[in-house]
Amino acid sequence: MTDRYPRTPDGRYFVARGRLWRSSDPRLPEAEREAAVHDLMDARRAVRDAADDEARRAARRRVDAAKRALGERGPVWWADGARDWTRFAPKNTPYAEWFSGLAAAEREAAGG
Repeated sequence: MTDRYPRTPDGRYFVARGRLWRSSDPRLPEAEREAAVHDLMDARRAVRDAADDEARRAARRRVDAAKRALGERGPVWWADGARDWTRFAPKNTPYAEWFSGLAAAEREAAGG
């Protein structure tokens, strides 16, 4: 998945749709990561296929739980005290210089 999108040098984020999105916690054991990704995909399908608003809300809660298990939401998985820049445009973050140094094709693929 991240091969499609530029990943910040520290591995904390990837850039898609012109925004930084938190990467999964790289310290997760592979089996735990695979299970969470499986849960996430099931939950996303449940959102798509929901028969009514209550079913859709329940499925979205499952999406949130899976993303938290992956470290993509909730408390950050790094321990150096750096703030979370999720959903910020790279140009408005400490990653601005890195992002501007990417090849034009990479910035375009990232929506930037």
